[in-house]
Amino acid sequence: MPTSFGDHSLVTDSLSQAHSSLDTDSDQVELQSLPQSHHWNQNTTFTDRALPVSLVEAKDENSQLSPTYRPSDISFGEASTSTQPIPRPLSPTDSDFGDSQMGRRKQSPRIKAPGSPSSTVSGGLDEKRNGSMDSHLEMRRKHLSVESPDTASQTAHLISRENFSLDDEPPPTPITPNPNTSFFDLPRQDRRNFLVLVLLYFLQGIPMGLAGGSVPFLLKSHLSYAQIGIFSLASYPYSLKLLWSPIVDAVWSPALGRRKSWIMPIQLCSGFGMLYLGSRIKDMMVAAGASDGSGVWTFTWWWFFLVFLCATQDIAVDGWALTLLSTQNLSYASTAQTVGLTGGQFLSFTVFLAFNSPDFANRWFRSSPSPEGVMTLGGYLTFWGWAYLIVTLGLAVLKREDKTKERDGILKVYKSMLGILKLKNIQSIIIIHLIAKIGFQANDGVTNLKLLDKGFSQEDMALTVLIDFPFEIGLGYYAGRWSTAYPPIHVWCWAFIGRLIAAVLAQAVVMIFPKDGVQTWYLLTVIGSHIFSTFSNTVMFVSISAFHAKIADPVIGGTYMTLLATVSNLGGTFPRFFILRLVDVFTVATCNPPVDAPKASDLKGALITSPFSCVAEAEKHRCIDGGGTCIISRDGYYITNVVCVIIGVITFWGYIRPAAMKLQALPLKAWRLASGNGS
Repeated sequence: MPTSFGDHSLVTDSLSQAHSSLDTDSDQVELQSLPQSHHWNQNTTFTDRALPVSLVEAKDENSQLSPTYRPSDISFGEASTSTQPIPRPLSPTDSDFGDSQMGRRKQSPRIKAPGSPSSTVSGGLDEKRNGSMDSHLEMRRKHLSVESPDTASQTAHLISRENFSLDDEPPPTPITPNPNTSFFDLPRQDRRNFLVLVLLYFLQGIPMGLAGGSVPFLLKSHLSYAQIGIFSLASYPYSLKLLWSPIVDAVWSPALGRRKSWIMPIQLCSGFGMLYLGSRIKDMMVAAGASDGSGVWTFTWWWFFLVFLCATQDIAVDGWALTLLSTQNLSYASTAQTVGLTGGQFLSFTVFLAFNSPDFANRWFRSSPSPEGVMTLGGYLTFWGWAYLIVTLGLAVLKREDKTKERDGILKVYKSMLGILKLKNIQSIIIIHLIAKIGFQANDGVTNLKLLDKGFSQEDMALTVLIDFPFEIGLGYYAGRWSTAYPPIHVWCWAFIGRLIAAVLAQAVVMIFPKDGVQTWYLLTVIGSHIFSTFSNTVMFVSISAFHAKIADPVIGGTYMTLLATVSNLGGTFPRFFILRLVDVFTVATCNPPVDAPKASDLKGALITSPFSCVAEAEKHRCIDGGGTCIISRDGYYITNVVCVIIGVITFWGYIRPAAMKLQALPLKAWRLASGNGS
C-alpha cells in the first residue's frame, strides 16, 4: 500500500532540511516544507539506508557521549492507519543527497551491519499542537546512544566545532551580556548596586592611599628610613587577609544580613578611628620622631588597625558584589572594584599630596604665602571620618540585603587551603613570589623618599604621580593583550628584567640630581623613569595574575586565587621593612659643628660643639637647628639598591626563571587537588 507522502524525495528533502537546521543553536526548529495534501503515517519505520547519514552524530572514543540528533515526536495532521515501511528506491550513493544540498563534502555511503537495529521515526498525534493541516514539523534534540561507530567524517565534523568539549554534559546555556554593553544599558537595579559597590570600594581606598602613599612622604621630615620601615608594617593586613577571610564568610547575623553584619560595624569603627586620628595626627607625627623614634610604634599600630578594618571590609564587599549584581552582569563587580579602589587611592595619594603642598597652594590658590597647604592631613582625615559615618547610616536605612541561610564551613575552607599548600608546585610558586621582588625593593620603597631628601619638592612629586597615572591605566591594556597572546610566564620574565633595569635607571636619576635645584629637563627625566618603572610593574602584575587564573582549580577557585594573590602581595610587602632599615645601616653621616659660632638668635636649638652621627632624622634636625652641617660621606641608598639588583639578577637567572618555566610547562592536572585532599 503506498504511503501518504506519495514521493520519497519529499521525505529526503524534509529530513535534510531538518539536519541543516540542527547545526544552529536553537533547541527547537520548525519547518513548513510539507504541503497540506500529504500526511505522515503513524509509526512509520525507515530502514537505516532510507535515512540520510548526516542525521547521526558520531562519538569520539575518548569523549563522552555526544548528542545524537534525530527527528522525534514528528506528527503531521491526522495519523494514517498505514504501518507499512516506505519503499526504498534510492541507490547507495543517493544517501549523500541531504548533505550535498547544504554544500558539504560528500560522504561515503554507510554500510549497514547485519543485525543492526533500524532507525525509527515515530509519529504521534497531538491534537493541541497539530490540530490542523497547517501544523509545523518539530525537530527536537535528544541525547541518545550512537548507533554507528564507523562514521569517521561525522566525528571529524563534530570535533571541529568550537563548542566541542570533553567535559561533562553542559548545562543549559545561560544568558550572557553583550560584551559591549554600557553602564546605561544595565537594568536600573544593577546600576544602583554598581554605584553602591563603587562607593564602598572608594571608601576603602581612602585610608589605603594615605597609609601606602602620602603618610610616608609626610613622615620623612620626622623619621629616618629605618623608622619609616617600621611604619610600612601598617600595610601588612591587606597581604594577610586570607587568614581570616573564611571567618568573615561564615560568621554573621541574620538580622543585619550576611555582608552588612561586617560592613556596617567596620565602617563605624573606621569612621571614629579617622576622626580620632584627624584631631591628633599632627602631634602624633611629631611624637613618632621623638625619643629616637620610639613613638613610631604607637603611630604605626593606629594605622595598622585602620588598614586591618579596610582589609576586612574588602572581604565582605567582595562577597556582597556576587549577590548585588545580576548573574549576567557579574563582570561589573571587578569594574566597580577597580574604579572605586583606584579612585580612592588616587585621591588620597596624588590629589591630597598636591593640595597638601604649601608651594602648590601658594602658587595657585593664595595671594599671600602660607606655611601650610590647602589640605592638611588632620582636616582630610576628619572629613572622611564623617563621610564614613554618613555612608554607614545611609547603608543601614536605605539598603536592604537579601536574606540567606547559606553558611560556609570555616574548617572546610581552611582544609582546602592546607590541601593547596601541600602541592609541590604551589610550594615552588610561593618561594618564587617571596623572593622575586627583592631585586627592586629599594627602587619601589626608597627612590621617591631619596628624591624628597635631596630637594625634590612635594608638588613636583605629586605632578609626577599625576602624569604617571593615565599611563599606568593605558599601558595596562597592552599588558593584558600580551598576557593573552603570549605565555604569561614569558611576559612576566620580560617585565622582571624591565624592573631590574628600571631600578638601575632610578639610581642614576638620583645620582644626577642638579645642585642648583630641579629644572624642567630633570623633572621630565624623573617622570620618564617613573613611567617606565610603573609600566614594568603593571605588566608583571597582569601577567602573573593571568597565570594564576590559568592554573587555579575551578572547584575551589576563590580560595585558590586568593591564596596565590596573598602570597604575591606578601612578597612585595615583607622585604620593605628590612630594605629601609638597611639604608640607614649602610649610611654614614656626620654632623660637623660650625666653624664660626652663629648668633644665638639664628639658632633653633642648642649650639653644636662636637661631631656626632646624624643618620637618624631627629639627629639631623638637631644638627641643623644647632648651626651644624650634616655631611653624608656614604649614602646607604646606593649600596642597598645595588645589593638588591645583584640579588635580583642572581635569583632570577639561577632559580626564578628556570623554576617558573617548568611550572608553566606543567599540565593543568598538576595544579589540581587529589581526590579527598584538603577536605
